[in-house]
Amino acid sequence: MPDLRPPRGLLAECTLDAIPPALRGGAVLIGNFDGVHRGHQALLARTIADAGRLRGPSLVLTFEPNPRTFFRPDEPVFRLTPPPVRARLLSALGIDGLVIAPFDAAMSRLSPLAFMETILAERLAARSVTVGDDFRFGARRAGSVGDLIAAGPRLGFAVDVVPPVVDAGGERFSSSAIRAALGAGEIGRAGHCLGYRWFIEGMVIPGARRGRDLGFPTANVRLADDCGLRHGVYAVTFTGADGVERPAVASYGRRPQFDNGAPLLETHVLDYRGDLYGQEVVVTFHAWIRPELKFASVEALVARMAEDVAEARAVLAGDGPGTALDQALRRLPAPARL
Repeated sequence: MPDLRPPRGLLAECTLDAIPPALRGGAVLIGNFDGVHRGHQALLARTIADAGRLRGPSLVLTFEPNPRTFFRPDEPVFRLTPPPVRARLLSALGIDGLVIAPFDAAMSRLSPLAFMETILAERLAARSVTVGDDFRFGARRAGSVGDLIAAGPRLGFAVDVVPPVVDAGGERFSSSAIRAALGAGEIGRAGHCLGYRWFIEGMVIPGARRGRDLGFPTANVRLADDCGLRHGVYAVTFTGADGVERPAVASYGRRPQFDNGAPLLETHVLDYRGDLYGQEVVVTFHAWIRPELKFASVEALVARMAEDVAEARAVLAGDGPGTALDQALRRLPAPARL
């Protein structure tokens, strides 16, 4: 059988209506994969293995917006990995392609049978479909793993069901648990569940330049309104358009010392002088340092900021290179080129 897999490299991304031939006829994994955590990674590894046996592409089929957001727009969910970050993680993990299906009224009404026939069999020409044991699909989540298994022989695909992935204490890895950890500032716990250090991507925007006036210039990034990260100060690393990872200290919050404004991520890159405005950057979180505070004076704030820098240096000096996935992420091109 000829090898139908696309050339190895960066993830190929497309919409459901424009699937290139190189992404048809392989192994398909279905889901939202917010966080791309260790449970998701088990599904991804199985999909890649299935694609290897089939000598076809490995493919993730996902939906935008998140179905929960579609059905409950007034209750936005904290997205751990917005689409560009999710794509970056999938690329680092070795997935060949990402197909994004619009989740709209028509998709929400699609029956399980129509989903299998029109999307999996016709559009994707799937030969293997990977799902978790609790996977549901179709209108009102009426479709089950059993339905996939029953329809597979007629539609030309096998079904690979992956059991739950749990930690040493028997707890299932979940996006909701990671959201709770980040909301509590528990960066280590979040990283354990993710299998990598949580990071954000964004563009550096102009700020009030207070940090510069205080001797700690910052690169400011506006995070999504749904971001549930605990307000406070963190030891982080900062990667700019040049691809160099640098030690840094970051504050996320409303700046109670000054204006109590909209939340903003302000990152002071250690031992760096240069213009970062307009760059797409990555900020990777290593450890919590302290909560956001209002001090008795600006002088007291500056003194505490110097302590924050010293603590961040100490944390980062002993933190090591991270997991294999952390290291794979560093080898990818800068975000603007992914």
